[in-house]
Amino acid sequence: MPGAGATATKSGSHCHVPPMPAGHAFLIPFGSKSNMATLKDQKKRPPQDKIIVVGVGAVGMACAIFFLRTPKIVSGKDYNVTANSKLVIITAWACEQEGESRLNLVQPNVNIFKFIIPNVVKYSTNCNLLIVSNPVDILTYVAWKINGFPKNCIIGSGWLGVHPLSCHGWVLGERGDSSVPVWSGVNVADVSLKTLHPDLGTDTDNAYEVIKLKGWDIGPSVADLAESIMKNLRRVHLISTMIKGLYGIKDNVFLNVPCILGQNGISDLVKVSLTPEEEICLKKSAVTLWGIQKTCNFIFVYLFIVIL
Repeated sequence: MPGAGATATKSGSHCHVPPMPAGHAFLIPFGSKSNMATLKDQKKRPPQDKIIVVGVGAVGMACAIFFLRTPKIVSGKDYNVTANSKLVIITAWACEQEGESRLNLVQPNVNIFKFIIPNVVKYSTNCNLLIVSNPVDILTYVAWKINGFPKNCIIGSGWLGVHPLSCHGWVLGERGDSSVPVWSGVNVADVSLKTLHPDLGTDTDNAYEVIKLKGWDIGPSVADLAESIMKNLRRVHLISTMIKGLYGIKDNVFLNVPCILGQNGISDLVKVSLTPEEEICLKKSAVTLWGIQKTCNFIFVYLFIVIL
């Protein structure tokens, strides 16, 4: 178990875990042995250096702009241009209006994904999928449900604040209204901010005001995730992944937790110690998403057009 500032080793490569108070977090190998990243698996795969962004709205462009310095850029509406990709970033979704919950748009987005995911997988059978579309946690589950990829290869973009050098804190659960900020674990150089400021985390922010001010923030965040995958950096990121069995959650839900991310996707989860109140909130987040997921219709009916 890595302690504060430790470097954990797995399969001969190093992963860097941000410093945390002793006993506050530990690694959990992710998935079964058959679909975990190993050196043998890495050698079997042909070299790939291709990134695809599906969807070129505001979010897609915010992500794509960080790849503009790459040697070759190709655009198109035919999915054959995505062939042999190492990483496919999906940003296409039906956007919500102000005051409307992202969860209200689940089924329209499921319909979009029923078109996109099979076409992507058809041309890139060994890719990692990075889902940015909202509601990201449910749509990451939808992508996993549709294509049957190993869960370590399906990743949902998480919150900002990834692998910071000094300040450490996590927002677990849904990337939405039922998210759980773990204020008890926020620290700078192992100094608990909650101890210094007991009122930390009591303010309520207006979500739509944050949306107006955040600008292009999703772009560098997604580029950061892409770099960890493409360069096999094995850094810790807060991303959406399957957490069934963690924190007493019994359903197939994808929620934001710290994970080690490399060229084969997620290799380990970093389990953060929660207070009883935080764990209850996380379970409520899981129940909320599972209730929505159960209503999703996965019957494939191609009666719509997706414009990329």
